[in-house]
Amino acid sequence: MQSAAFTFALFEFVLLIFSLSFHECSHAWMASRLGDQTARLAGRVTLNPIYHVDPVGTILFPALAIFGPLIGFGMFGGMLIGWAKPTPVISRNFQKIRRDENLVTLAGPLSNLLLAILALGLLLVICHVVPGSAESPSGRDIVVATFRLELLDGVNPSLQAAVLLGVAAIQINLSLMVFNLFPIPPLDGSHLLRNLLPYNAMQAYDRIPYWLSWLLMILIGGMIMRIVLSPMFAMVFFVLTHG
Repeated sequence: MQSAAFTFALFEFVLLIFSLSFHECSHAWMASRLGDQTARLAGRVTLNPIYHVDPVGTILFPALAIFGPLIGFGMFGGMLIGWAKPTPVISRNFQKIRRDENLVTLAGPLSNLLLAILALGLLLVICHVVPGSAESPSGRDIVVATFRLELLDGVNPSLQAAVLLGVAAIQINLSLMVFNLFPIPPLDGSHLLRNLLPYNAMQAYDRIPYWLSWLLMILIGGMIMRIVLSPMFAMVFFVLTHG
């Protein structure tokens, strides 16, 4: 089980870096489509993690969260989140500032939802096209076991790697989508809420100190994510076992 946990943690870590890069690239691509070329000129319309990596948010914090519980350091265990360098956006380059700001903001979480849906599609295909035999388990058995953090014997390594990627992609990207939609600065959800506020309330909202944002994310972020993600993961598991 420990070997399976480490293998899955490694896939999670790689998938998190890619998913964060895809998230920021989506912000940059949408901003470029809507008339602001700031991020494109900065080289941010790319999936290359080098252009998006934040040493703390993309490497250190996720490493502690993912690998920490395996070595007895569970302070951040279960928080499958992280962040990359913010995508630079100059709103005055948009034709309709609030609408376009919202579209650029939503591009990030929606990109994570897209990756989760694609990964679910991959797992469903494996469930249906990989037959079982006396020597090897069926595709559905492999997917269900992997979702439960179990690695079955007699599974083709390439097939197991594909299933691990699919399961990790679903868990990571649903977590990133939910986390980024929190209305807490500087997360994406805060930009959406800010654009709904009247001017005076917006000014007060912009003065929320970063230490308070971090406190809110630490104190209520994990709890809210568990409340929201538990039924989402349960629904995914139901689809994989019955779809």
